Amino acid sequence: MGSLSAFHQRIQYPNARRDDSVIDDFHGVKIPDPYRWLENPDAEEVQEFVQKQVHLTDSVLQTCDTRTKLAEKLTKLFDHPRYSAPFRRGNKYFYFHNTGLQPQSVLYVQDSLEGEAEVLLDPNALSEDGTVSLSRCSVSKDAKFLAYGLSSSGSDWVTIKVMRIQDKHVEPDTLSWVKFSSISWTHDSKGFFYSRYPAPKDGEVVDAGTETNANLYHEVYYHFLGTDQSEDILCWKDPENPKYMFQASVTDDGKYVLLHIEEGCDPVNKLYYFDLSELPSGLEGFRNENSLFPFVKLIDKFEAQYLAVANDDTVFTFITNEDAPKYKLVRVDLKEPNAWTDVIQESEKDVLKSAFAVNGNQLIVSYLSDVKYVLQVRDLETGSLQHQLPIDIGTVGEISARREDSVVFISFTSFLTPGIIYQCDLRTQIPDMKIFHETVVSGFDRSEFHANQVFVPSKDGTKIPMFIVARKDIILDGSHPCLLYGYGGFDISLTPYFSVSRLVLARHLGSVFCIANIRGGGEYGEEWHKAGSLAKKQNCFDDFISAAEYLVSAGYTQPRKLCIEGGSNGGLLVGACINQRPDLFGCALAHVGVMDMLRFHKFTIGHAWTSEFGCSDKEEEFHWLIKYSPLHNVRRPWEQHPDRPIQYPSTMLLTADHDDRVVPLHSLKLLATMQYALVTSLDKSPQTNPIIGRIECKAGHGAGRPTQKLIDEAADRYSFMAKMLDAYWIE
Repeated sequence: MGSLSAFHQRIQYPNARRDDSVIDDFHGVKIPDPYRWLENPDAEEVQEFVQKQVHLTDSVLQTCDTRTKLAEKLTKLFDHPRYSAPFRRGNKYFYFHNTGLQPQSVLYVQDSLEGEAEVLLDPNALSEDGTVSLSRCSVSKDAKFLAYGLSSSGSDWVTIKVMRIQDKHVEPDTLSWVKFSSISWTHDSKGFFYSRYPAPKDGEVVDAGTETNANLYHEVYYHFLGTDQSEDILCWKDPENPKYMFQASVTDDGKYVLLHIEEGCDPVNKLYYFDLSELPSGLEGFRNENSLFPFVKLIDKFEAQYLAVANDDTVFTFITNEDAPKYKLVRVDLKEPNAWTDVIQESEKDVLKSAFAVNGNQLIVSYLSDVKYVLQVRDLETGSLQHQLPIDIGTVGEISARREDSVVFISFTSFLTPGIIYQCDLRTQIPDMKIFHETVVSGFDRSEFHANQVFVPSKDGTKIPMFIVARKDIILDGSHPCLLYGYGGFDISLTPYFSVSRLVLARHLGSVFCIANIRGGGEYGEEWHKAGSLAKKQNCFDDFISAAEYLVSAGYTQPRKLCIEGGSNGGLLVGACINQRPDLFGCALAHVGVMDMLRFHKFTIGHAWTSEFGCSDKEEEFHWLIKYSPLHNVRRPWEQHPDRPIQYPSTMLLTADHDDRVVPLHSLKLLATMQYALVTSLDKSPQTNPIIGRIECKAGHGAGRPTQKLIDEAADRYSFMAKMLDAYWIE
């Protein structure tokens, strides 16, 4: 049973006020929301609630005896040098490097691959605690300027700054209220396009990243170097569609600016273009026009995704899912916008994940084949296959090259490969693929472990892929602690990657680690995604539960030794699964989850997720959401199954004060609800497994988190898991 308590002390939970007067009417259905007051992050009462929960969690973690050992071992294994794939601009190469325990990776520049590397930008010098991170950067074509976006405390808000590369002089240019933006230079290096939201009214936002108000009215601007932000050219806005989001990018030949328009998170977009050469006196002349750019509408419906790969003057090549759920490559001449041709047809089985134009007339193409990457070189004009590139089973992270580059850098990782950067020279008859850099983790021996893939039938018979990583000598007697991870949403694929923390669990806690590639993700293309969204969201939970049942029946583990984990949409997954099958799990770790499915669309960028989940404002969709919304489905399992001693698994909800993607109120409201329904509302509750929240300060949804915070959080959540699963330390 996932019901036996691993925690022997009775926990004193803080009481949280219930306001029973807050009741919403959803299409005639009355839904109470007694913890609505937890939605205001600035209220003193909310801050008191958070402090009490932090205190409670600290008291539980102090009893977790593997915590110090985990932190020490994680610190030791994290302390290894890591590199990104280099990228070339002008006559220089740029790359990111972390010596091991630096809070943030550092940007380096060198004149040649053999030349001496210099630090160009060290984000660690920008804050004492490492919480200022470099969220994006863009180098001008002539490599004279670097525009870079800084984020504080993990917030999605970004401030763009500019540096002169030659002498590393930081220019006075400062662009604020930037969010969900690219930075795209015009080829004359006079400035760049970026996207932002209108500045909040005075007093509306005190600490950017902690506010919850909706992000509406995105706009595209062009910034001229050396000028104040107030002088930037407003290139595009659409006040009639406040939820639209815009990205402007300059094509490789510098001639066009493309406008990519999205409304939600589905892989669909509109695409407009503008020929920069049609401005008689350039962008400077447009400054006084007082009108938006006269974009030409190439695609003006949200029916499919179109991502530009290359163009030769007016002839453009796109990757698209138009009538191709596994994606294909198409071509169109802007002079004949209705005549589209296929360059690479949709594959029957494999998903076309990316295509990069390189070496003049070639493409580097990546496919996902049963959740494993395949890399090919193809002809840009005809799409014909020229070479298969040899890579192991795993994940291709970066493909770093432009059309003018004949040398391509490819980063690769897998469960048992910390990281390889390949250098692929396309000037030879057969591409010359060699290791440019390999990450070495001292003390890690891959021969101790084995990674394999199984296909598990779900409730409706659909085969769900799952990776299982375990020690080679494992005996399948059901005795092992097991960590099952999932996501299942937003067309995102979970592919094999190296994780220091999970290998520490495998080696020192005897744990098995698994990733279930459930529906809702992009592992098999758009049909797989759609089969786990909107009215079919329950498929995600069924798939994950089936994966868990397989791990038990195959002898890897047993329910009281099984922990499930997921973040964001995966946090929702964990929240829904412990409601639906509390008996199947011994522990649950839900990070920054979307837990209130009736109100998520009201906060920050939540409105964009209605394409994935639906929206409670619509009656039919309300009925989908109320069935699985974690906040609204907490039940006492011992009342539903009076004949069985079932309780909820030991649960840790993790969130952060500057998470402005999935705002903390989701986790706080669920925490208060679970503690009340399962424990504090009863005299003697059968719920003895802890229900706690880990609330990180000066951190956000996950991006930009400094190394020490990553180590501390991993030590906390996995020592909690170890204690609750009764796992002991193995030297």
